[in-house]
Amino acid sequence: MSSYVFPIQYAFLVFMLGSYLLFVPWLIYTYRKDGFFSWWRFILNASFLFYLLCSLFLVLLPLPDTRDTCAMQAENTVYYSLVPFTFVRDILKETSIVWSHPSSYIQLILERAFLQAAFNFLLLLPFGVYLRYFFQKREYWKRALGLGFGLSLFFEVTQLTGIYGIYNCPYRLFDVDDLILNSSGALFGFLIAPIILALFPSNKSIEAKRESVMESGIVLPVPQLLALLIDSIAVEFLSDLFGLLFPVGWLTEVISTSLGMLLCFYFIPIIWNGKTIGSVILRFRLVNEDSGKPSGIALFKRFLALYFTWFFTYTSSAISQIESLMESAFYPFLILFSFGVFVLISLVLLVHGLLVVFSGGRRRFYFDFASRIRPTRK
Repeated sequence: MSSYVFPIQYAFLVFMLGSYLLFVPWLIYTYRKDGFFSWWRFILNASFLFYLLCSLFLVLLPLPDTRDTCAMQAENTVYYSLVPFTFVRDILKETSIVWSHPSSYIQLILERAFLQAAFNFLLLLPFGVYLRYFFQKREYWKRALGLGFGLSLFFEVTQLTGIYGIYNCPYRLFDVDDLILNSSGALFGFLIAPIILALFPSNKSIEAKRESVMESGIVLPVPQLLALLIDSIAVEFLSDLFGLLFPVGWLTEVISTSLGMLLCFYFIPIIWNGKTIGSVILRFRLVNEDSGKPSGIALFKRFLALYFTWFFTYTSSAISQIESLMESAFYPFLILFSFGVFVLISLVLLVHGLLVVFSGGRRRFYFDFASRIRPTRK
C-alpha cells in the first residue's frame, strides 16, 4: 500500500506548489473567458490536473537511487512484453480459487496478478470520466479511446526510455497489456460517466450563465482587482524605467512612481477608450456612470483617488528612512505614528475590499465611487 501512497503524497505537494504559482493566472483566464468564477469548474479542472499528476507519479515513482540502472540489472534483461492478454494467463496461473466453489471467488481479489490488472484498468478510468465532461457527447467514444491509448503509450514510452535518457536503462517493463487495460479503463469511464456527472452542475448550465454575464456587461469586483493588480505591475515596471533618469533616492521613487501611475491610470485609458492595460486583459473598460462613455474628468478623479492612497501609504512607511529625522528626540514617536497610520490605512483598504468583493456587485470600490466610474464589458 505504501508504494501507492508515496506517489500520491508527492503529487499532492507538487500540485499545491503549482496551485500557489498558477492560481492568479487561472483567475485571470477564468474571468477573461467567462466573466465570473465557477467553483465547480475550478474544482473540476484542479482535480483533473491533480489526477494526471497522481497517474504520472504512480507510474514513475519511486525512482531508482542511481542513474546507472543498467548496473542494477542482469545482462540479458528484457524490457518489454509484447504478448497481449498475458495478464489473463497470469491470473489463471496464480489463482488459488476453486471454480466449482463460488465461495472461494473472494480469493481472486487478493491475488497479485489480479490486483495489478485491476490497477491498470482503474488507472485511466477517471480520465474517461473527465473526457466525457469535456466532450459531452457519447459519439466521441472513439476519441476517448484514442486519447486513453495515447496517454497510456506516453506512460509506457517514458518508462521504456528511462524517462527519456535520465536513466541509462529502463527500470520498469513496457507491457502491451498495460496499453490494453489502460485504454479499456478510459473507455469504460467515458461510457459510465453520465452516472457520476449527474451529481454535478452540467457544462451547459455554466455556459448559459457565461452568456448571461457577457450579455449584461457586468464586471464583478474580483476581475476589477485583478486588473488593478496588473496595472500596478505595469506601474512598477514604468517606475523602474523612469527611475533610471534620476539619481537614486526616495524622491526619485516618488517622482518615477507618480509618472508611472499618471501614465497607466490616466493617459492610457484616455487614449485607449477607457481601457487600462489590466482591463484589456480582463476584457472590460471604464466609463462614466451617467454618459456610458469614457470621461477625462472622471478618469482623472479615479487616478487621484488611487494616487493619494499610494502616496499616504508610501509616506507613512518612508518617514522612518529619512536620516535627518533619526537624530530627533521625537523619532521613536514618529516611527510609532507612521506605523500606526500605515496599519490603519491597510486595515481600512482590506475591510473595504472584502465588503465590495462579498457584496455580489452591490458595492463599488472607493476609487470608482468617488469618480462616478463603472466598469463594463460593452
